[in-house]
Amino acid sequence: MSVAGFSYRLFQRNGWRPRHLFLAVGLAAAGMALTWQAWSDLIRIGLKDEESSHILLVPVIAAWLMWVRRGRIRHCRPTGQWIGPVLTLLGAAMYLLGEARLIESFWHGGAIIVAIGCALTVLGKQVLWDFLPVFLVLMFLVPVPGRVRQRIAIPLQSSTASATRAVCELAGIPVDQSGNLLTINGVDVAIGEACNGMRMTFALMLVCFAFALTTPLRGYVRVLIVLLSPLSAVICNVIRLVPTVWVYGNCSATTAQAFHDASGWVMLFIGFFSLMGVIRALQWFAVPVAPFPLAFDMATIGR
Repeated sequence: MSVAGFSYRLFQRNGWRPRHLFLAVGLAAAGMALTWQAWSDLIRIGLKDEESSHILLVPVIAAWLMWVRRGRIRHCRPTGQWIGPVLTLLGAAMYLLGEARLIESFWHGGAIIVAIGCALTVLGKQVLWDFLPVFLVLMFLVPVPGRVRQRIAIPLQSSTASATRAVCELAGIPVDQSGNLLTINGVDVAIGEACNGMRMTFALMLVCFAFALTTPLRGYVRVLIVLLSPLSAVICNVIRLVPTVWVYGNCSATTAQAFHDASGWVMLFIGFFSLMGVIRALQWFAVPVAPFPLAFDMATIGR
């Protein structure tokens, strides 16, 4: 029997049985139940805190990464299960330390590692290695500490405000700037409120992370995409903020807020397709970005 290109007999030859899946899911659920206070807090933060709304994207991107790398399960065997208890103990220590010392990043991160370790107690180290990006992206569930967020957000908002004013002037939109405050038609638009850089930054980092690891690229290209994600966030913020400022200055506050909320999610798709466009442009200029050139590309270059 074959499902989605997988052969059940192949899994059997590799030592997999249905009980492995059920045990892995069951142990992960048990780990989540034991640390449920942290998990429920993560859910609350993702739904209520706009600064951490990127948390809602993590399960979707993790599922996508798993689907894209699904073929690797053919070469995995249920071996090296010792890695599971090690990670579980590490996560439990972080969880308890975070709870005792009120370090939320340790508390949340420990709960996530406990669930991962419980699952790997059955699945083993080969699954961890071949699906490492899936497990790494789960760490984006941990909310960014407030102090770190402020240190990043303040300079990001300043650069975004200056760039937005410059683009507005080029577009013929009269805008005055005072610090992080833009004024259009007598209406003040605070960059931190109208288009918070942090919301876009971490959401776009997730998008860049997913794009880099689901596209056949050379290692240095993948690293550059992830490292340049803050710059991508600034560019996308400016693209988003120019029409947002105009809407704030010419429409009602309710309409402007709705436009602001919707444009944030739209920019994620624009950012993703922009990355695709950049990669295609580099390939067209024969820049070596892929791990191996396609025959069609070689034929095109030869001409």
